[in-house]
Amino acid sequence: MSQGAQKDGSRAQDVTPGTGQPLWRQRDFGIFWTAQTLSVLGDSFALIALPLLVLQATGSVARMGQLTAVGGSAAVLAAVFAGVVVDRADRRRLLIACDLVRMVLYGLIPVVWLFGPQLWLLYAVLPLCEAVGTFFAVGYVTVVRSLVSSDRLTEANGRLNATAAAAGVLGPLGAGLVASWTGPAAAIGVDAASFGVSAACMLLVRFRARPADDRPPRRTGLWRDLRTGVSFLYGHPVLRSLTALLFVFSFLTFGLTDLVIYHLKHDLGHDDGTVGTVMACGALGTITGSLLVARIRRRLGFGWTWTGAVAVCGPALVGLGWARDIRVVAVLGAVFLACVAIAGTCSMSLRQEVTPEPLLGRVTSAFWTLHYSAAPVGATVLTWVAERHGTGPAALAAGCCCAGIAAVALFTPVRGA
Repeated sequence: MSQGAQKDGSRAQDVTPGTGQPLWRQRDFGIFWTAQTLSVLGDSFALIALPLLVLQATGSVARMGQLTAVGGSAAVLAAVFAGVVVDRADRRRLLIACDLVRMVLYGLIPVVWLFGPQLWLLYAVLPLCEAVGTFFAVGYVTVVRSLVSSDRLTEANGRLNATAAAAGVLGPLGAGLVASWTGPAAAIGVDAASFGVSAACMLLVRFRARPADDRPPRRTGLWRDLRTGVSFLYGHPVLRSLTALLFVFSFLTFGLTDLVIYHLKHDLGHDDGTVGTVMACGALGTITGSLLVARIRRRLGFGWTWTGAVAVCGPALVGLGWARDIRVVAVLGAVFLACVAIAGTCSMSLRQEVTPEPLLGRVTSAFWTLHYSAAPVGATVLTWVAERHGTGPAALAAGCCCAGIAAVALFTPVRGA
């Protein structure tokens, strides 16, 4: 936390978080854990409801991809500045403010929708929410290390991801039911409320204060601060390789949710409730992957864990585009999301472990900016191909390329990490 956090009454403590107690018994981590789980529960409503709103209004998977691309572009642009802000700001205030802003913005959608569909509102609200969400996400990564000891980061990240995924199981189920009963706009209202609860919980969390030598960096100019994060990534062989590999992976998979929803609704003819159920079953994979990642990484090491997870994503993605049975779609979705959870948790934990505390926000920001920079274009391309040539060919091309990423990783420093 910055020095301003102590003035804010955050009751930050200069002691290292206890390592003897189980994570669930550590008060501040437990509250933070609960807040993030509730927030993701609401987010998973919007994850289903927003594409359904667009599909309901336009019937086009390409328009779904365009909205995803607009939101993703805003997130990438925000990521350019997020690390600098997070490293200088009172992180606790920043997280609370981000929750409150998103509560208000998402809350506008169900209110305006009472007077009829307004597609323009989605193109206005989603980019703002994605930008604010990026600031929150970068801050979220930095504060986890202020709640647990370094040797428990992978465990903490895995547990956060697992319970968030558990909320992600209930969220799509609830979103599908709410969308079936009252329309997708009402489901977004649940997301708005969840951010208010998250902000209230965050008021109770006490983050460990930064050591004296980890105070916010001296202001040296935006461009220089941005280059600092990029320079650290470039100078670390494993992070440099990961950034390049994930650049391609994000391009290929960013529009996958739109693709699956379109496949279920358009190709297979199922209703909103079924979409929510299938997406919820898929989220069980994230729970499994998040709970197993620490054990797998200890046994196999970072390199083989990350590469193996990405390799399995390839055939799972191919199958998602061709499967005709919703049970097969659900299983393949679970496999894909389990592997993404394993690879993502490993990547985040490694970054937290090797990055100095004063640079963590800028390095995280640079990492996300670089590897997500082409993702909005990828979502547009994937959904465009799906609309013109079918979901099967689109998934086939993307899945084969994912398998290729894993093969390339074997010839980079990632393998020996």
